[in-house]
Amino acid sequence: MAHSIDVSEEAGVRYLHFGSDWVQGAMKVRRPYALELEYTRHMAAGLLLRPAPWPRKVLLIGLGAASLTKFFYRNVPQARITVAEIDARVVAVARAHFKLPDEDARLRIVVADGAEVVMRNTGYWDMILVDGYDHNARAGVLDTAPFYTAARAALATNGLLASNLFGKRKTFRDSLARIGEAFDGRTLALPQCETGNVVALANAGEPFALPFAEIQARAAALKLETGLDLRDTFKRLAIELATPDDILRF
Repeated sequence: MAHSIDVSEEAGVRYLHFGSDWVQGAMKVRRPYALELEYTRHMAAGLLLRPAPWPRKVLLIGLGAASLTKFFYRNVPQARITVAEIDARVVAVARAHFKLPDEDARLRIVVADGAEVVMRNTGYWDMILVDGYDHNARAGVLDTAPFYTAARAALATNGLLASNLFGKRKTFRDSLARIGEAFDGRTLALPQCETGNVVALANAGEPFALPFAEIQARAAALKLETGLDLRDTFKRLAIELATPDDILRF
C-alpha cells in the first residue's frame, strides 16, 4: 500500500510529510521562494564555488516541497532546470500547496526515477542535486556506488554534485566513501545541520583551490542578490578543516 502524502502548517510554515511526522519539505508561507530548511540552503552551496554564468543545466532529483526548484528558478535565471520526481502525487501536492511554478522553457518536471535520468545523460549537467528519500527516509539506489559513478559521468567537466545525507546514521561514512571513490576523492562534507543532515559536495572537474576569503565575499554577494546566507556555514567549515593557508582545496 502506498504511503500517504500529508501537508501540515504551524507558525506560518507549511510542511510536507510522507505518511509520518518526518518532514520531507517546508515552505514559509509568506516567503515561498526562500529556503526554509537549513539542509536545503547547504544544497545550494555549490553556487559559491563556480562563477556565473555557471550553472546552465541543473538536475534536481526529488521534488519534495519544491524549495530548491523554486530557489533556482527565481535566482539562477541562466539555468535550465529539470526535476526528476518518482511519485506523480508529490508533483500534484507541490503545485497545490507549495507554489511550484508552471513548466516553461526553463523548468521541466518529469515523473521518473532520478537514477535513470542520470544514466541517460553523459557529460550534460552542471549541477546535480540529490534529495530523493522514501517515506522511511531511505535513498535506495541514489546512495550506491553505481549511481555515484553514473552521476560523475553525467556531469560536465566543471560539474558539481550535491547530495543530502544523514550524518547521524552509522552508514554516513560509507556513503561519503562511495562518493569519494566515484569522484577521485574530490569531495567535501559541509558542517552537519541541527537535524543531522550533512550535504556532501563532489567535484567532477579538475581540483581547484579557493581562498575562504573569496568564498565569504561571494557569500555576501549571494545574500544581497537572493537572501540566501551561507557565510556562517563556510566559517564553520573553515574552522573544521583548519587549513594553514585558509584555502579550500576541492
